[in-house]
Amino acid sequence: MVAIAIPIDDWAPLWTSLTTALTATLLDAWLGIITARWMMRYRGRWRGLLDGVCTLPLVLPPTVVGFLLLMVLGANGLVGQLLNRLGVSIIFSWSAIAIAATVVAFPLMYRSALAAFEQVDATLISAARTLGASEWRLFWQVILPLSWPGLLSGVVLTFARAFGEFGATLMVGGSIPGLTQTMPIAIFFAAEAGQMALALAWVMLMVAVSLGAIAVITASQDNGKMDHPRWMRPWFNGIYFGQFGGLAMSALCARDRHDKEPPTHDIAAPSVGWSQPPDLQVAIANHVPGFQLQVTFSAGPEPLGLLGASGSGKSMTLRCIAGLDKPSEGKIVLNGRVLFDSKAGVDVPSCDRQVGMMFQNYALFPHLTVAQNIAFGMPGPRQERLSQIKGALTRFDLQHLGDRYPAQLSGGQQQRVALSRALASQPQVLLLDEPLSALDTYLRSRTEQTLKAVLSQYRGVTLFVTHKLEEVYRVCPHLLVISQGRILAADSREAVFTAPSSRAVAQVTECKNFSRAGRISDRRLWAYDWGCELQVKAAVPVDLVYVGIRAHHLQFSGPADSQNSALVWLSAVSETQHWVTLYITLHQPPNSEQDYHLQADIYREVWYEIQQQPLPWRVYLDPDHIIMMCG
Repeated sequence: MVAIAIPIDDWAPLWTSLTTALTATLLDAWLGIITARWMMRYRGRWRGLLDGVCTLPLVLPPTVVGFLLLMVLGANGLVGQLLNRLGVSIIFSWSAIAIAATVVAFPLMYRSALAAFEQVDATLISAARTLGASEWRLFWQVILPLSWPGLLSGVVLTFARAFGEFGATLMVGGSIPGLTQTMPIAIFFAAEAGQMALALAWVMLMVAVSLGAIAVITASQDNGKMDHPRWMRPWFNGIYFGQFGGLAMSALCARDRHDKEPPTHDIAAPSVGWSQPPDLQVAIANHVPGFQLQVTFSAGPEPLGLLGASGSGKSMTLRCIAGLDKPSEGKIVLNGRVLFDSKAGVDVPSCDRQVGMMFQNYALFPHLTVAQNIAFGMPGPRQERLSQIKGALTRFDLQHLGDRYPAQLSGGQQQRVALSRALASQPQVLLLDEPLSALDTYLRSRTEQTLKAVLSQYRGVTLFVTHKLEEVYRVCPHLLVISQGRILAADSREAVFTAPSSRAVAQVTECKNFSRAGRISDRRLWAYDWGCELQVKAAVPVDLVYVGIRAHHLQFSGPADSQNSALVWLSAVSETQHWVTLYITLHQPPNSEQDYHLQADIYREVWYEIQQQPLPWRVYLDPDHIIMMCG
């Protein structure tokens, strides 16, 4: 084996490369993060061009970049001439190679930072805004800590690129030993002079630095997780949350582990900071490609349910109220304060609207503990908030979970944390976007009871969005039915359910049986698709279009001689653990399993009884439950 010895005087290129690369990395980290954050928010017509300019040094040959810098900073360049008047010369100096390395490596930091920022869940950003976070606080407390693996990768790649820069450096700095001669330049001239052993030694050193950079990037990913490694959490907590991070919060949570857990019925919403009856007035339109939203409604102290299928405009309505989406036109007024008015040019930022929003996926900040999530939107002096955090944890039976992270919680626990966080900001309106949809049946039942207990004592406006009738029926006394961006019905839950105004409303409220219909007399109608005459209790409208009956209202008993009684045959059966759905035909046997007129939902016990009887069976359509619709 041949030993390669490098004279001590020859270490100058290493120090030059290190100082240049470190300087370029620091400048690029600062400039790249600022530029990436600005580009993340900018959606103007020049975005593509500006992005191209920021990325250009990455695709251009380094010698081209060096030539352009020479044209700008040289004696005949615009900047060079100005500097010469001040007695400053940059070309062929250490400053020149630092600038060259900064320009060439900048795209790596910029692209890494932009990709890291854009991978942050947009729902987390929206949640922070509704909790009162300004754009500056949002960046420092949410976006930056959640982007750290990508940013660290960008820093390491930027350093490696600046460390190995050759073409642009040679163009603007030359090869002045001890001043501008970097390692790549030293390798080039050593190889040109035939000093292959020396060139090989520099090459091996650069390979070692590059492998070290790759190792840092790999380790920073923490097995693909975007959460902070344990050694970084105290630093982030201390920097961003002061007394709410570190020992103070941990001690609070540790004490509470030994507290007696309160029963569910003790849960109560925190007091709010206003005394007048809550009132929300919404009259907005929002026009986006492929969808038109136009809704007008008001809400008061009782929870208002927004019921509709997926894509009907429910969540868009909430986002417009929260200030996360800007309506095309209209007005939103909350407790006498105008939040949005297109004509007057009023558009209060989301962070100033005093709107609490609970998102479908809960949008808990993964890098913060339970206690820190709840504390995020709390108003008031810091000294007062510590006791408020303890009260919020106790109120929602979370006192033993305060120092855990969201990934360590069950679905029901996450739901309680999200609800507690939304209420901790003392909002004047609480927006619940499908708050129970991510839970299994058991957890949904328990958390629904928690939700009802909280809303019964909350004194603000509550909007509850869901596509499940049973959820909204149990929680909200009044309903809005939304379909394709329009409000189809607005009434009490009993009225919407028992007397839907149209087939669309009946479908949203889970009515399954419909037939085209026509009026015969004041109390009689003809169901064309069912082929039968029906007697009803209410007056038949002149403009009757459809008749319907809910599946659980069909009866397999009743007077045999009744006008509303008919013989039926079984087409197909669908069973669950408690209910059985029968698909039946009227008047004649079915031709196939897909041939049926009505669906009937019955208890399994009833099914055991009627299946013992020979076909055909007799079904009875109770006049009290027949629904007449005019559209």
